[in-house]
Amino acid sequence: MNSLQILPFWVEVATAVLLLASSLFAFTGALGLLRFKDYFQRMHPPALASTLGAWCVALASILYFSWLKHGPVVHAWLIPILLSITVPVTTLLLARAALFRKRTAGEAVPAEVSSHRSDSGH
Repeated sequence: MNSLQILPFWVEVATAVLLLASSLFAFTGALGLLRFKDYFQRMHPPALASTLGAWCVALASILYFSWLKHGPVVHAWLIPILLSITVPVTTLLLARAALFRKRTAGEAVPAEVSSHRSDSGH
């Protein structure tokens, strides 16, 4: 049995397009780091771009290896699913830490949101 299989042209093109899209997402995230001036503005583009890029790479991997194995290979979805859960949480925690740091340094930052209401009517 020959270990080198010839893939259909559409599988190769779709895989290449997905990998190219992933690299464009990564490039866009890097541009966001360069373009924005504030730490809080710089947090959003790489987080979003890395998540979208990971989904594209996973889809390309699933498409390519499912065709080679002649059946669904979906374990690659685990990586972007975990990234989709952990990246927003990490971004939120980093933003809160930076905000706390600015508050303790005495810089002007937005007021804290309180967990209880001051008006008892609602």
